[in-house]
Amino acid sequence: MPLKPHERHVLDFLLKHLLYGTFGGFLFGGLVLATDLGGIRTLAWNSDNTVLYMILLFFGLFITFGSVGMGIGIMSLGEDKN
Repeated sequence: MPLKPHERHVLDFLLKHLLYGTFGGFLFGGLVLATDLGGIRTLAWNSDNTVLYMILLFFGLFITFGSVGMGIGIMSLGEDKN
């Protein structure tokens, strides 16, 4: 079923903000690992399941930051009526 132009516009808008948020999550995760914040990098590298740990860390960050990015995009659509 093809999308109508206004439906495509809405999905493009949400996808754009989702990508901004996931990039922010990737950047934050990279900085957390680079600075070894809270010893997270040390714990991950010394565990038996390093790959699983990284997948869970970045998946959680992508979901969180992506949702925040989409929420900011939606809330920025409102107009101030004062």
